[in-house]
Amino acid sequence: MNDFYKAVYGVVSNIPRGKVLSYGDVARLVGRPRSARQVGWALHVNPQPGVIPCHRVVFKDGKLASGFAFGGMEVQAALLEEEGVEVFDGAVDMNKYRWKI
Repeated sequence: MNDFYKAVYGVVSNIPRGKVLSYGDVARLVGRPRSARQVGWALHVNPQPGVIPCHRVVFKDGKLASGFAFGGMEVQAALLEEEGVEVFDGAVDMNKYRWKI
C-alpha cells in the first residue's frame, strides 16, 4: 500500500460518526488538493470496509457515490442514516453534516 492511500485511510478513519467529508476535502487534508479522484480510487479498494468508514465520503455537492464500492448508493445512504445523517434525494446537506476540522 502506498503512502497516499495510507494517508487517505488515516483521514477517513477519523471522520466522526454523523459527519461527512468530500473527496476533495480528504485530498486537501492529505496535502494533495488536486487528487480527489485518487481519493475515490483509494476508497474503492478500501482494505478494511467497516473499519475505515468510506461511506462518510461524498461528492462536494453532498451527493452519494453511485458506484459506492461496498453495495451501491442505497447501502451508503443506509449507513449514513444509521449515524443520524439525513439523506434526501441521494444527497446530504454539506452545510449541516460536513466535518469542520
